[in-house]
Amino acid sequence: MFLKPPRGPRGTAAWRISIWTTLAFAFGSALAFWIVYLVVERGVRERSDAWLSGEAETLAEVSQSTPRGSLYDRIVEEVAELATNEVPHDRNARGQQPNSVFFLQTDVRTSDDAAIWVGPDSRAAFQKAIQQANLTPGTPASIHVDGYPSTFRVVVRIPSPGKALYLGLADQDAMRLLHQLTNRFLMVWGGMVVLGFLISYTSARRTLKRVEEITETVARIGSEELDERLPESPKADEISRLAQTFNHMLDRIQASVHQMRAVTDSVAHDLKSPVTSIRGRLEAALSDSRPDRLEESVGEAIEGLDRLSDLLNTTLDLAEAQAGALRLDRTPVDLTELINRLADIYQPAMAERHHTLKLDLEDHVVVNADLGLMNRTLSNLLENELTHLPEGCDVTFRLRSHEGAAELVILDNGPGFPSDIGPRVFERFVKGKHSPGHGLGLAFVDAVVQAHGGNISIADRPAGGALITVSLPLSALQSTVV
Repeated sequence: MFLKPPRGPRGTAAWRISIWTTLAFAFGSALAFWIVYLVVERGVRERSDAWLSGEAETLAEVSQSTPRGSLYDRIVEEVAELATNEVPHDRNARGQQPNSVFFLQTDVRTSDDAAIWVGPDSRAAFQKAIQQANLTPGTPASIHVDGYPSTFRVVVRIPSPGKALYLGLADQDAMRLLHQLTNRFLMVWGGMVVLGFLISYTSARRTLKRVEEITETVARIGSEELDERLPESPKADEISRLAQTFNHMLDRIQASVHQMRAVTDSVAHDLKSPVTSIRGRLEAALSDSRPDRLEESVGEAIEGLDRLSDLLNTTLDLAEAQAGALRLDRTPVDLTELINRLADIYQPAMAERHHTLKLDLEDHVVVNADLGLMNRTLSNLLENELTHLPEGCDVTFRLRSHEGAAELVILDNGPGFPSDIGPRVFERFVKGKHSPGHGLGLAFVDAVVQAHGGNISIADRPAGGALITVSLPLSALQSTVV
């Protein structure tokens, strides 16, 4: 059961991806601007503090070096006014400079009215703010003065005992520039966030549209419609590789399904004859009252059941081997000894058909293999020679160890493999027109050899006959076997 596609953009993955991407971008850019703002603000403050400290030091020297007299206050005021005018400011609409610098000198020996003041008219508010602040001589600090939106950076100097000199600065132009920069950034930031969301949503929507096409195609694919394939894009991106991988998987599934159907049809066809034969013999045994005929019919039926069981077991083992699921119980197997033992078993049958079996075997060629499967594999090769060769042929088994592999070569001087099945000789149920078998022997041999990490090949000998070569990895014990 497949879920219905979402209605509207908010239910799509593109919407969620765009939202989270936009939020990440918005947060990241805002954090970056905030860091830049703090750095610029700190730079403005350091510049103001440097100016304050330098000018306060100069005013303290003037105050200390100017002799007390009727002109003392006038000289100090003029020097302070010159210092305040050194700060460049933008003028307001009436052409006036903003009140952003003040100077105050107090003396404990005189009253507050006798203090020297240069700055805005609201002197009392500045004196109150200074008195409330805990100022350290020589260290700039911030104070807030009633009636002024901006804070003032103030530095205090003590030119002589009992005398205090205060110089303050509110760098309104720099702060106003920072505020303007912030406002413009917010406008640009808002536009970039919206534009980024639109770009992100459009890109994600276009990308996920291809995923949606894949989903719709997969939904249409059924067990009977394996010819459907996913659309592949010429772009070598992740989705294109996903589509190609899925199409390759569909190719393998389709081939497996076709192979399974072919195997099923072949097995059903091959089972039909022995089952019918067994049934016929059993019916004949029931209708024949002679004891000797009864025993003969039952024996033939049992032989037919054995052949049927062997066919089923071979088919199942072959299917497991080709699917890579064949269970191997590997042990060191001496191929030389195994071939000698099987040759002794098959020698009478070979002699009955007037075949000559020759063995040319190197001593103690050991491989890591499943003994039961290896025994069946070599038996199939001997059975193949025994069944398909005309009478009076020579068969040679040659075994050598060569470059880390056990190489078994089987030679005969028979008619060789039919040309029509030569390239397909290792496929299941492929056999010659006059072959009495089921076409599973060499297919089983090939599957077992490959499961053991080896390979098998066939060829026709130039002088006539067949040549089968089997190669298997040697065991690590090969070098220690004597």
